[in-house]
Amino acid sequence: MARRLLYIITSILIVLFVSLQTSAQQPAVYQVKRMSFNWNGFSNISPVIVKDGIMFCSNRRLSGFKDITGYDGRRLYNIYLAEKKDTSEFRKPRVLKSDRSNKFNNGPLCFAPDGKTVYFTSEVETGKIAENKNFKNHSGIFIADLADNGTDLISIRPFKYNNPQYEVGQPSISKDGKYLFFASDMPGGQGGSDLYYCEFINGDWAQPLNLGPKVNSSGIENYPYIHPSGKLYFASNRPGGIGKLDVYFTSLYNGSWEDPFLLPEPINSTSDDFALVAEPNLQTGYFTSNRRRDDQIYEFASTIIRKASCDTLAENNYCYRFFEENAIKYDTMPFRYEWKFGDGTNATGPVVEHCFRGPGTYIVQLDVVNLITKKVTYNEKTQTLVLTEIEQPYISAPDRISSNQKINLSADSTNLPGWKIAQYYWNFGDETIAVGKEVEKIYLKPGIYNIQLIVSTEPESGGLVREACISKNIIVIRQP
Repeated sequence: MARRLLYIITSILIVLFVSLQTSAQQPAVYQVKRMSFNWNGFSNISPVIVKDGIMFCSNRRLSGFKDITGYDGRRLYNIYLAEKKDTSEFRKPRVLKSDRSNKFNNGPLCFAPDGKTVYFTSEVETGKIAENKNFKNHSGIFIADLADNGTDLISIRPFKYNNPQYEVGQPSISKDGKYLFFASDMPGGQGGSDLYYCEFINGDWAQPLNLGPKVNSSGIENYPYIHPSGKLYFASNRPGGIGKLDVYFTSLYNGSWEDPFLLPEPINSTSDDFALVAEPNLQTGYFTSNRRRDDQIYEFASTIIRKASCDTLAENNYCYRFFEENAIKYDTMPFRYEWKFGDGTNATGPVVEHCFRGPGTYIVQLDVVNLITKKVTYNEKTQTLVLTEIEQPYISAPDRISSNQKINLSADSTNLPGWKIAQYYWNFGDETIAVGKEVEKIYLKPGIYNIQLIVSTEPESGGLVREACISKNIIVIRQP
């Protein structure tokens, strides 16, 4: 089988090659950068990806030098739109106005699938009692329409499950509009704040349901975000994290939520990291962190290499079927057919099958014996077979394993003659990677994963870096 080898000539790759070789065995899978529209000294949180840019919440000043504060004296959060200038730059953020903008907090928020209906967090009580600075005004979810100008929230109405006795907020709606996820400290939860969801049934939101003890802990869970892929991202301060609040994700499997997975550094840090959102391909997105003291919004980008074109691993096959054509045509003739395969083994019959031990040059001979006259015709047919090993990277790994089972993967059987291989890069198909000729891996969730092994050479004359990619599927079943 012909194999395609990808050749890449670029000085940039040479620089990357050097940096990868001097880095740790497990490279970072994300890069992060602080967004330019953050304001130092103010809180900027909860990004939402929209068609023209990013919406977010901030307690920055609307204008001038005077803070906009609520009845309790704290700065108020409002919703802002930062429109994109180009692929990397944003315009000055514009505030979204509503009849709540100067009195109550607005946000975090999300959009319904229609792109016009906004679900956002704000205070529940709006009457005279809310003006008392010592009054504890709990948050609820409110629904509004985005006006045609794109910056006004109109026709505001409350979510039916708001309650003045506890917090309900931080909404996120599924791509199909059927499920609304939110955080709440309502009675009956697992900890200080839990994640809940409502299903949209017969034109209305059904009763909230707790996501259960696999997702919720005895600590705090908040800032849910349901990605179009079905992954549910959220923040938690549960034990075992990297910092204070950390970002996790979970997925539904056979109707049950899986154990949450902690995102690696540098998305998570020793500070608070929360409110992550991602593009549909999960390669880029945004989140909030106070790693530089103030709450600020960061962009993340995956550094994981995943080839769009990658050959499927082919196993070497040294088995052949040999037959004598005349014997098949005239099977009543009294002849015996004796085959010699050139590897010290023989077989008898008009049709035989034989597997050679491996690559090599073999001379296959056929002797024909006339059973009536006993005459032997030596070398009636002779064929020279030159068997070679397929030139390809090679993945040595089991085909089927259990979740949480540690496995070893090896590229030791790679056959690329003349290549001075500098790096073996593994993409495990679950947003994790490793570098090395032999690596270990544990899959946490059942599924079918496509592993890619990408090998690259040292720079050759003229800066040429040769690269080849091979893939193999592995089936992970639930641990018994």
